[in-house]
Amino acid sequence: MTMLCSKLPNVGITIFSVMSALAAENKAVNLGQGFPDFDCDPALIKAVTDAMNAGHNQYPPMPGMPQLRQAIANKMQALHGKSYDANTEITVTAGATQAIITAILAVVHAGDEVIVLEPCYDSYVPNIELAGGVVVRVPLTPGTFKPDFGKIKSAITAKTRAIIINTPHNPSATIWTKADMLALQELLAPTNILLISDEVYEHMVYDGQQHESVARYPDLAKRAFIVSSFGKTYHVTGWKVGFVAAPAEMTTEFRKVHQFNVFTVNTPMQIGIANYMADSSHYLNLPTFYQRKRDLFRAGLQSTKFKLLPNTGSYFQCVDISGIAQGKQMSEAEFCKWLTTEIGVAAIPLSAFYGDGFEQKIVRFCYAKKDETLHAALDKLKRI
Repeated sequence: MTMLCSKLPNVGITIFSVMSALAAENKAVNLGQGFPDFDCDPALIKAVTDAMNAGHNQYPPMPGMPQLRQAIANKMQALHGKSYDANTEITVTAGATQAIITAILAVVHAGDEVIVLEPCYDSYVPNIELAGGVVVRVPLTPGTFKPDFGKIKSAITAKTRAIIINTPHNPSATIWTKADMLALQELLAPTNILLISDEVYEHMVYDGQQHESVARYPDLAKRAFIVSSFGKTYHVTGWKVGFVAAPAEMTTEFRKVHQFNVFTVNTPMQIGIANYMADSSHYLNLPTFYQRKRDLFRAGLQSTKFKLLPNTGSYFQCVDISGIAQGKQMSEAEFCKWLTTEIGVAAIPLSAFYGDGFEQKIVRFCYAKKDETLHAALDKLKRI
């Protein structure tokens, strides 16, 4: 007899943990999990250290340090032309994952439906279930991963409370276009559906294209929680600092939950990041930084049996494995395990991002790595 009844009975160890453990066990090059293997800017470390040494080591205000919230508001105004009030519309969070679950808990009631677009980041579905909501899965178009607005429209019912979008997109490395945002704006206009926009890769958009933040579209922004991550932008994923921008009425509800599930975020890192943000080049130069790594990795993959999928954003690269003998024979997950144990490179199966394990013979690599790491991986992949 057990006294426990799981609230997440279908959740086990994630594929990311499985593949990272397998990579460590086999001393493989880990291009599976999405985090850098290089250091952040020493100036950022110094900014945080200076804040600690200056005595900023006690609780900050619950919504975040005022100077950081103001820096975020200034950045969003400069980049997207949208004015957010730093006091009532910006909240600092313990990473983007906390921001997303807090937004969901704040607005989703038992029985409410929330639309997710698959493939999607693995926290969305459990978050909705923890809130008592009903997950409504809508596939992005296989192959291109473009949003299918006909299918999204068909999924909307009187119970639809929210929709979650993600651009630049993990895992497909695609971005939403202006036309996509306008189509979504038109679709949602006659409804009261809220929007959660996961924009953690906002500064990783390539080939001269612009990140189409929801903040740029007034009729979307008025119903949206916009989520981003300093961990992704400044190569410090382990710090777990992010933020949410939302209209004041929505922020009020968000903070009601935020104060009880995390209360606030560590003080010296907030001050350090705020001071570091004074130099906008740190995020404005990020597309150039990662585009060079993308191009290096893609050029190396050209001489392998992997077929490259388009890459317009994020720091991931998806490849088609159907041209490889093992790829034809195995599921995506089996192929990734084979690739790790036999070739020495870890990847993630795209099927892991679908609730039904939908197979497309596609796997995902992360190229947020040192050049030598990428070269080492490519040398192994070319032997297939």
